[in-house]
Amino acid sequence: MKYLIFLSLWLTSLTGFAQGSLPTSFFDGKSIVLVSADPAARPVMDWKLVADSVHQALVAAGGDPVAYYELEQVALSEEVQDSYAKIFAQRMVRNIIFVTRQKNGAGIHIGEFSGDARLIQSTSLYGIQGGTLEEAASQFAALGTNSRSQNLLVLDVAEFPPAPGSESSQQASASRFLPRNPLNLEVFKLGVPLEGSSAESGMISHFRYDLYGKSTEAILAEQQAQKSQIESILDQYYPHDVEWLTEARSEQELIRDRVQFLLVKVEGREADLKKSMGLESDPSTETQTVVKYYIKLLVRDELYIGPEWDADVNWQTALRNFLSNLKK
Repeated sequence: MKYLIFLSLWLTSLTGFAQGSLPTSFFDGKSIVLVSADPAARPVMDWKLVADSVHQALVAAGGDPVAYYELEQVALSEEVQDSYAKIFAQRMVRNIIFVTRQKNGAGIHIGEFSGDARLIQSTSLYGIQGGTLEEAASQFAALGTNSRSQNLLVLDVAEFPPAPGSESSQQASASRFLPRNPLNLEVFKLGVPLEGSSAESGMISHFRYDLYGKSTEAILAEQQAQKSQIESILDQYYPHDVEWLTEARSEQELIRDRVQFLLVKVEGREADLKKSMGLESDPSTETQTVVKYYIKLLVRDELYIGPEWDADVNWQTALRNFLSNLKK
């Protein structure tokens, strides 16, 4: 422990880039690495090239990175995250590492694996920031200078396993998405979680290249603006009862309060979203990042995506499209 305390103080005083608390499990446990790479950053590097570029630094720091995945693929939905979490638990993973490459810099963050679909307990993770990917990797590698790692048999190169789950289990997950509208929306409340609140489950999206680095003030301001915009759209397109969700509540608590439906927002490449929902897709053309809404029926764990594909690059348009299709 004295090595970790010394190292944390040394890095903070030397660079000013270190933050958070480094989990001791990093030096004695497997890590999964989730990579998010801005395609507009220069020189151009896809997420696998970013992974190759940081692998040796993670090993030099004392870690045991056993697999690399693209963050955007993992963060598609809570259902997708849950399938990854089950595989991570089976492999006895102890840590989740996030590598974020943006146009103006890069960050490497690490937190303990939560053991469930959230993947991490909080977004306040130990992190290293650098002006470039190389700078961040070099600073992270320095963790190994004054630490004793118990990770001995580590991979020489980054590994990119396929998405977890057999084809049949993936199809079973996709089969939960129903291309029709739910019944009884007028009888029970529709819960609407606000992004950035504890009621919203996508914490790992905090480390996406297009979201990372926003201040608390900016997030709160966006959240308030988001609520106003959603309210305006709901007033026009949704005539039934709504309940705003800003704090985490169990499904049993929600059902007790007559909230049987949840409005869920997911964002990702259009082809990836369609595939995850059991729809035909074309990865060669459907490459844009879009927003899709669906409704989750809590009492039966069913996911209603509506009778028509209504995703859009603009979330307001996607929400209007989805709510309009609820009338069909």
